Amino acid sequence: MKKNIIIVICVIFALIFGRMLITHISKINTGKERKSAAIPAVTVAEVQADNVQRQFETTARVVAKYRVEVLARISGYLTKSYFKEGDYVKAGQVLFEIEPQEYKYAAERAKANLDNAKAQADYYNKQLARYEELVRQDYVAKSDYDNILAQKNAYNAQAESAMSAYRDALRNLNYTNIKAPVDGRIGIIDVTVGNYVTSASGPLTTINSSDPMYVTFPLDSKDFAELVKVDGAPNVNREVEYVFNTGEKYKLKGVQDFHDNEIDQSTGTITLRATFDNPNEELIQGDFGRIIIYSNNKDKLPVVPQSATMENQEGLFVYVLDENNLPRISYIKTMGTSGTNWIVREGVDIGDKIITTGLQKVIPGSKIRIVGNVLDDSGKHDKPNIFVRVFNKIKRVFNKE
Repeated sequence: MKKNIIIVICVIFALIFGRMLITHISKINTGKERKSAAIPAVTVAEVQADNVQRQFETTARVVAKYRVEVLARISGYLTKSYFKEGDYVKAGQVLFEIEPQEYKYAAERAKANLDNAKAQADYYNKQLARYEELVRQDYVAKSDYDNILAQKNAYNAQAESAMSAYRDALRNLNYTNIKAPVDGRIGIIDVTVGNYVTSASGPLTTINSSDPMYVTFPLDSKDFAELVKVDGAPNVNREVEYVFNTGEKYKLKGVQDFHDNEIDQSTGTITLRATFDNPNEELIQGDFGRIIIYSNNKDKLPVVPQSATMENQEGLFVYVLDENNLPRISYIKTMGTSGTNWIVREGVDIGDKIITTGLQKVIPGSKIRIVGNVLDDSGKHDKPNIFVRVFNKIKRVFNKE
């Protein structure tokens, strides 16, 4: 009987001690859980690679292929204009007239002088032919023949000079009609009818060609070097798109078909030029916008999920894990999207580990709790160890009791 009482007492003490031990362990685990709960839980992924077409964006300016200032080439009063400001004109179309009478008279005088010189030259040419025969027959002195030859040469020279003067007079007469040198849209008339103009008067108006149009743009020398590396050569044509300053894209694509032969030392850029068809004259000389230039070949670049990025005043960034699995901020530069991913130019490398979820509570340099790894082959999260599982089972048994 006494032995049974001792056994019962021992069992009671054992149960009480076990209960106290479990309570103590439970408190310890609760503290650990609370402490663990204060560490942000995150998922991690490695930065992947994607074959993408490189693209670079920069400021651009629209430039007419032909920009011509219409000038007076002779002096005189402007008597007529044959167009309205803003008209589309064709090459060779008459735009202005300078009073022609003076130049008509000058051309007539030059023609008369030419006719006179020709008549004199013809006379002495015939005389020379006669004297050549008379000299052979010794009917005239050789000195008379030489005199006729000199006269003939002099009047032939005068005839040539008169012909040159006549052509010059006709040229000046032709300049009384000021013509469009190229096809294009004509601008504001700077000198109106009734004014006296000279070759030094400056432009009467300006003509800008409208189709095709050029777009010039500066590209950073590093970006140009990357384009050359991807495409394998500098002298290749590349596809470009023009974006108006309103943000709207021009509907037709252009071709980058020229680059300058030097880097601007002050800006570190190289000037490139693209050609665009402009049938509806939407591109206007002098307009500013942006250009997007695309590589011909694809390049292997890092991509990160858009959901794994955050932004502050300094720009777009991701959390990259260091060798101790501590997060640090890495600012990235993007160059467009591929599906739901950002294509990254700078900031991360292929294979870097980044945080993909739980970003809001992450503090750079502070501990994190990785609860999932996107690249885990098993696709499962780590399970608690066997001791924790046994303890949890015992705990559930006592709680039921």
